[in-house]
Amino acid sequence: MKELSRKRAICAMPIAGSYRSIDFTLSNMSNSHIQKVAVFTQYNGRSLNEHLSSSKWWDFGRKQGGLYVLTPVVTADNSNWYRGTADAIYQNLSFLKSSHEPYVVIASGDCVYKMDFNKVLEYHISKKADITVVCRDMDPDVNVERFGTLRMNEESRIEEFEEKPLQAKTSTISCGIYILRRRQLIEMIEKCAEEDRYDFVRDILIRYKDIKGIYGYKIKDYWRNIASVEDYYGTNMDFLKPEVRDYFFRQYPDIYSKVDDLPPAKYNVGSDVRNSLISSGCIVNGVVENSVVFKKSYIGNNCVVKNSIILNDVYIGDNTYIENCIVESHDTIRAGSRYMGEEGRIRIVVESGERYMM
Repeated sequence: MKELSRKRAICAMPIAGSYRSIDFTLSNMSNSHIQKVAVFTQYNGRSLNEHLSSSKWWDFGRKQGGLYVLTPVVTADNSNWYRGTADAIYQNLSFLKSSHEPYVVIASGDCVYKMDFNKVLEYHISKKADITVVCRDMDPDVNVERFGTLRMNEESRIEEFEEKPLQAKTSTISCGIYILRRRQLIEMIEKCAEEDRYDFVRDILIRYKDIKGIYGYKIKDYWRNIASVEDYYGTNMDFLKPEVRDYFFRQYPDIYSKVDDLPPAKYNVGSDVRNSLISSGCIVNGVVENSVVFKKSYIGNNCVVKNSIILNDVYIGDNTYIENCIVESHDTIRAGSRYMGEEGRIRIVVESGERYMM
């Protein structure tokens, strides 16, 4: 994610004008009537912690269950950061042991999708599976080597699983969503810790694929991972398509997010906006085309913004031209500036000029 990850964790990346990446996972859990959710966070967690400061937005403000944000802590037995996904669970094993729910859903927070986890659980139980992995067939033009690839037999049991292979043998990838029994997860995590193993995929899924019944649950609906600048840009651009907006925001169930009390966007005389998402609190004076503009941004007179993403609270001075760019939040772009991404590549613009200089 390059410069975009300097300010925030990836799951706190702004999406579709008014949302964060983690909103989609939390909304899916809330809509699936999951009442107890733990978020493991470590790198650059401040922005994410601020976003999760109140759990009411996802209906997790409840007496039993709720939303828990678990960060690495120093204890008498351990002073390490999370060394991997399995180690993150191990360091919070007391949370799992004190819970009473029979099943656990593990999901990454950097994916954009809609899912009813109850359907996956029903499939998991019907297959009498030890672990169920949500997977998806990717289009031929997608570089699947960035993901975990898998191959299933006719009964949907996973026979091969490779994490980020040099050369993929299949176009079916893991979506990073798993369901398994809580007690079995505890046993597997404790065994990993005994052997100094820290990664959930390599040290559990791949290691146990021939011993345990690991099945794949294939989905066909919209799913995207935002682990790279190109993916992040493409995901936001997808929300300019009416069918994608309709799927996420007009079809039940809903996607929830923390709400800011901001006025609606203001379009001054001379502004020209085409096929763009303009968020609340924005003021537009210039031309905006095929772009996503996040909250509290200001676009000056005679400005042109094309095929770009403008993150939160950006001030763009007069007579500025921006094309094929992602402008980092809280930036001040001086008047008369010109930023263009090369053909086929997205440019990240990071400026910190004084906003109110005379």
